[in-house]
Amino acid sequence: MNNTRTRPAPALHTTRGRGRWRGYLYVLPALAVYLAFAVLPALHTAYLSFFDWDGVTLGEWVGLDNYREILLEDPVLRRSVLNALVLVAFFSLLPIAFGLAMTGLLARHRRPGMGAYRFLFMLPQVVPLVAVGVTWRWLYGDDGLVNQTFRAVGLDGVTRAWLGDFDAALVAVGLVGTWVLSGLCMMLFLSGVQKVDPSLYEAARLDGAGPVREFVSVTLPHLRGEVAVAMTVTLVAALASFDIVYVTTNGGPGEQTTVPGLLVYRLAFSDGRVGLAAALAVVLSCLILVLVYAVNRLSRPERAE
Repeated sequence: MNNTRTRPAPALHTTRGRGRWRGYLYVLPALAVYLAFAVLPALHTAYLSFFDWDGVTLGEWVGLDNYREILLEDPVLRRSVLNALVLVAFFSLLPIAFGLAMTGLLARHRRPGMGAYRFLFMLPQVVPLVAVGVTWRWLYGDDGLVNQTFRAVGLDGVTRAWLGDFDAALVAVGLVGTWVLSGLCMMLFLSGVQKVDPSLYEAARLDGAGPVREFVSVTLPHLRGEVAVAMTVTLVAALASFDIVYVTTNGGPGEQTTVPGLLVYRLAFSDGRVGLAAALAVVLSCLILVLVYAVNRLSRPERAE
């Protein structure tokens, strides 16, 4: 007679619990890195924003005075936030509109040379932004290519020192951002088009839909997620812009192109007002979080009733 006892099978919930804890262990190293290099510095920055500190001597607790100065007292600080919001139109809205237009033209029919298109439009993403700023500073110069083009077509009255003009400097900087980010948006949308069933396009054409109707009814609804990603990335690029502005205008002329990222650098490393710089960084971060949250809420698919 066989007296061997068989072990009972482990409970299902026990197995699942072990698997869950094993999964948590796998992400602990990444979580530790994120906490050390992202969360803790952000919390330390928020802590410094309540002090009047020059970065060397002992700081003095001032409470919400730094935030009051940003939001109510200092016009330069408020102007920098408004400039960043203006740049949203050039860094975000225009690149997304251009990317959607190019996607509508290129996605309707498969054309030869798509690899060359992708390379040319993604080139600004490969080039360092400092090099981009130097290049466009030369293009916008008195004898740069932009003014030479206007003179060649007889529009001498339009030429100006674009980056030194009080009315045109912010627009000129914004157009640089449009050039940089349009290729990224187009690549995101072209990748999203690949998941669209070709039979939907065929059905739309059989129903007599033209290119515009086909794009609005078939292509655009399937790009909702990609548009949300592009909006998020470009919003952050617009509100946190520093490289292009620093290299092209350094915030000038006057304060016409000053943005929060540039002011944080000046306040912390040039003026010795680290507490005020930290407060401005916190305000900028909160503004980015609010706008990104709004974009994600609006981009969620509607639930079926």
